[in-house]
Amino acid sequence: MKYETIKWPEDMAPSRCPIHFTNELEVGASPATIWSLLVDPDAWPSFYPGVEHVQLLDGHMSLRLGTRFETNLAGQDVFASVQEFEPMTRIAWGGYPKVSEASKAYHAWIITPTPNGCHLWMEETMRGPHWIELAKKAPDGFWLTHEKLLAALAEVATKRGVSRTKETILR
Repeated sequence: MKYETIKWPEDMAPSRCPIHFTNELEVGASPATIWSLLVDPDAWPSFYPGVEHVQLLDGHMSLRLGTRFETNLAGQDVFASVQEFEPMTRIAWGGYPKVSEASKAYHAWIITPTPNGCHLWMEETMRGPHWIELAKKAPDGFWLTHEKLLAALAEVATKRGVSRTKETILR
């Protein structure tokens, strides 16, 4: 199976960042279901660990290419913008914690259809003093948070897919 690759901004390429990690999971939900959750800011608190809100800043109702947003990720108030956007296939955002604009992060999702749902690939790079200090305190903290994120997203997506199937059968 051929997986898509991430279109890293030059300064956020894994070879240029001191923090780089990947997570992946096979999910028994369709790419469309996963996509619908990732682009819906109201859905994030249901699966994204620690996220309490997502505020879109451009008047959009969902994420799209260029959408700027504020949220609380990794225990940090973060400003970010969507920098990759290919429906049902990939989405990525880059940003920084509000306490340290010099500390950057780039978070990408790749969704690949499989016979039983899809394969999710998540990859992130981070640079700057704020992220480095947090990583020193909990070296695997970011990776573990993303493992929880994938598991929670899979659970919500699977339930959403099952409920939509039941609605279709009942019609």
